[in-house]
Amino acid sequence: MIIKPQLKLKEYENGLYLVSTPLGNLKDITLRAIEVLQQSHYILCEDTRVSKNLLEKYQVKSKLISNHKFNEKKNLVKIIEYLKSGKIISLISDAGTPGISDPGSILVNECINNEIKIFPIPGPSAIAAAISVSGFSDKFLFCGFFSDKKNQLFNELKKYSEYENSLVFFISPKKINKIIPEIKKNFTGRKVVFCREITKIYEEFIRKNVDELQLFDKEPKGELTVVISEKKINKNISKKLTESDMNIIKKMINKLSTKEITNILSQSINVPKKDIYNYCLELKNEE
Repeated sequence: MIIKPQLKLKEYENGLYLVSTPLGNLKDITLRAIEVLQQSHYILCEDTRVSKNLLEKYQVKSKLISNHKFNEKKNLVKIIEYLKSGKIISLISDAGTPGISDPGSILVNECINNEIKIFPIPGPSAIAAAISVSGFSDKFLFCGFFSDKKNQLFNELKKYSEYENSLVFFISPKKINKIIPEIKKNFTGRKVVFCREITKIYEEFIRKNVDELQLFDKEPKGELTVVISEKKINKNISKKLTESDMNIIKKMINKLSTKEITNILSQSINVPKKDIYNYCLELKNEE
């Protein structure tokens, strides 16, 4: 069954449109996205074979141009010429929002340099979908794909383990067992969700405590979106004022009241209010 937008088609401006497409279920596309694709003179596709399934379903007959990480630089001159001549061009990836861990940023920057209009057409995103079902903090850092180089991977995970917020990253099924030992090493005490085949028939969310992780018995199917929970901070363990904290207070002491300084600093450092307050009084008495 073909679903057609019921509204009268809008006339879209010339420019580059970044169109989000379904992660797997072809019904997960907006009416506006369909309209834009139908009115595009050209559609840049990561893989034309994959995109044809979606485009044929919604009777999109625009001309397709293969545009992936191996040829996107080579395509630049031709695409910019099309855009300058007044064409409407859409950029789509195999799934989700283009330009995020997918080809697109090079073209977007070239359009910015040439003052060509760029329009986002929001829609499906594996990042948002994974965070929404994780149950973890919605304050998160997206890491994309990690490096293939072993030492660089180790350094990246060590660095990201210092972040207190949730973490989201993509990983291919072939590499998942290589990274699990490093996740256990760097993210002890946290939880993790492996999201695979999001919105597809075999959609699965594997929830584990990081410390209990084990290698996959067999290679999972499809790219995984992985979410690691926020770092739990023991607020019962307080610390003393550091030299840096004291310098901040000294800069504020003549501008704010003792109470105001205490309230502001207690929100950003894990030091008892009483200690902050008493230090402020010491400074006041020295004046």
